[in-house]
Amino acid sequence: MNFKLYLLPTVLAPETQYKTLSPEVIEKIKELNIFFVENLKTARRFISSLKLGKVIDEITFYELTKNSNFDETFEIISQLPEDAGILSEAGCPGIADPGALAVDIAHQLDIEVIPLVGPSSILLALMASGFNGQSFAFHGYLPIDKKERARRVKELERLALTSGQTQLFMETPYRNNQMLDTIVKTCNPNTKLSISANLTGEGAISKTMRIEKWKQAKNIDLHKKPAIFGFGS
Repeated sequence: MNFKLYLLPTVLAPETQYKTLSPEVIEKIKELNIFFVENLKTARRFISSLKLGKVIDEITFYELTKNSNFDETFEIISQLPEDAGILSEAGCPGIADPGALAVDIAHQLDIEVIPLVGPSSILLALMASGFNGQSFAFHGYLPIDKKERARRVKELERLALTSGQTQLFMETPYRNNQMLDTIVKTCNPNTKLSISANLTGEGAISKTMRIEKWKQAKNIDLHKKPAIFGFGS
């Protein structure tokens, strides 16, 4: 097939599209008329916010979520009539994002895949952490159950300290404070913890301190702020 699949990063924080997205990304969104998106409502709102003069109702959207069926997605991509794009819900497609399914299928169909430059909360948090950027792992969401979460936190702390590999993870924004509470109660006071929240947005923070200092930080409120946590040595 001679058409292309573009991987289109989106904003991490509202109203930052002209600050964090390259002109190439915005121009490609203007050109394309077929998009794979995780959430139709937010994708339509995002494209409208760019004020590109596109008629939203004339754009073809396909939902691509963690529950998307491989065979159905394969069928759609194999019959695409022209270039298409994958719009991440936030950040970069395929990075902690279900876009990887469509990319995998595109490779199987010998469709050219073109990733475009944009913000990634994971890489921005790693950059700001001061931790090892040569060897790192991202673990996504940790268990919701308190005991399992504490066990996993302790395991990632151990990995960071024994291997020297940076260990990154995240939590649903409305449970961030509970995650921080679990960490400070579970981990060694001397362990270094990095937290980056609301990256690229208003009130963004990137802070690395030992657990004993995080315990003393009374003014830290991560509630409903997208955040990346990390252990390092």
